[in-house]
Amino acid sequence: MTDTTDSRTSAARAETVETETVDTEAGTARITWHPARKPRLVLAAGHGAGGGIEARDLRALARVLPARGVSVALVEQPWRVAGKKVAPAPRTLDTGWRGVWPALAGRGLPVISAGRSAGARVACRTAAELGARAVLALSFPLHPPGKPEKSRAAELLDAGAPTLVVQGGNDPFGRPEEFPPGSYEMAEVPYGDHGFGVPKRAGITEEEAMGLLTDAVARWTAALG
Repeated sequence: MTDTTDSRTSAARAETVETETVDTEAGTARITWHPARKPRLVLAAGHGAGGGIEARDLRALARVLPARGVSVALVEQPWRVAGKKVAPAPRTLDTGWRGVWPALAGRGLPVISAGRSAGARVACRTAAELGARAVLALSFPLHPPGKPEKSRAAELLDAGAPTLVVQGGNDPFGRPEEFPPGSYEMAEVPYGDHGFGVPKRAGITEEEAMGLLTDAVARWTAALG
C-alpha cells in the first residue's frame, strides 16, 4: 500500500518520490520509489547492517538513474523500519527481501536485485530464486576486516545472474584485487572505503567518486536492455 507521495521540484527536473509499506514474514518493510518517467528496469537496492537508505551510494543512484530509464526502489528492511539498532540473522534478512519482491516486480518490469554491504549479500543469495534480471553488489563484504580466510565469495559466485560489483579501492571488507576470478564485472572507486568515502590524498572529491560509481552502474544497466 502507498503511504505518502512527496513531490519535490528542483531546477533540473521534478521528481515524485513514493513511499510504500509492505508486510513480510519478517515484519513491515518500506520501499521508497524514485520512478523514471519511461522506465525499462527497476533497480531495487537494500541497505547494509550498519545504516539505512541514506547511504551516499544509494542516494546517488536514486538521483541519477531515473533519468536513464531506471526506476530506483530503496528498500528498508523490517528491522530498520521497527527502529532496531542491530540487524538480524542473514536468513531473516533474506525473508524480508523475499517478502518485498512481489511489490518490486509488480510494476511489470525486469528487476535488478541490488544492495550495499549486507544488502549485497542478500541480493546475491536470493537472486536466482526470485528471478532477478541481474545483481548489483555495492561494497560486497568479501570477508570481515582482517580475516580474509573467512571468505563469502561463494555467495557472489553463486548469484546466478549477471552481476556488477562496485568496490572501494581501500575497502577493509575486501579490496578489488582480493576478489576471486568469476563471471561478474568489477568497477572500482579509487581509494574508497566501505562507504565509498575518499581521503584527500585520493585527488578526487566525494562528488567525483559518486560520479564514477553512478557512471559505471548506468553503463552496465544500459547494456542489460
